[in-house]
Amino acid sequence: MEKEENQSKEENILKKEDSSDGDTHSEKINEDQKKDEISPEQKILELEDKVARVLAEMENQRRRFEKEKEEAFEYGGFAFAKEALNLIDNLERSKQILQSDDTLKDSEALKKMLEHLKIINEDLLSIFAKNNIKPIECLNKKLDPNLHQAMMEIEDNQKDPGTIIQEIQKGFTIKDRLLRPSLVGVSKKNENKDQKTPENDENLKDK
Repeated sequence: MEKEENQSKEENILKKEDSSDGDTHSEKINEDQKKDEISPEQKILELEDKVARVLAEMENQRRRFEKEKEEAFEYGGFAFAKEALNLIDNLERSKQILQSDDTLKDSEALKKMLEHLKIINEDLLSIFAKNNIKPIECLNKKLDPNLHQAMMEIEDNQKDPGTIIQEIQKGFTIKDRLLRPSLVGVSKKNENKDQKTPENDENLKDK
């Protein structure tokens, strides 16, 4: 009997110890949870920050969309306009072929055909201009790599080197973009070393 009483006492003591340890552990958990808890003010600040970030991202996306839409509207016909320039080129080639035909030289038929080609060419340029497609003026101007492409050099002592003196193919822009460059011939100085100079004349007289 005494043994049984002693065992029951020991069991009660162990239970109390376990319960006290459990209480201590739960208290620690509660303390940790309290530490991890965020105050309402901090939660509000975090939410405000998240909302501000989302709004900023939405605004950036809206601006990108607007820019892409404007570019698509302004330059959507870029490829079509570039292809349409072939019409201008073909008209110019037709004009040159007719002018070089000896059988048509100085004939009324040639004059009428050239007049018709001129009207068609002017109509095309007018349509291009309405769509912000404009020819590049290049003759007697300095070579600009952004607008012109030099195809040849032509000796000309009357012009400064690099001056455009021949237009091989007309260039065009669409708004502020280059549609195609002007193909041109530019001037260069005559490099003839045998050319007489006043100094050479004096040397010849001394001899």
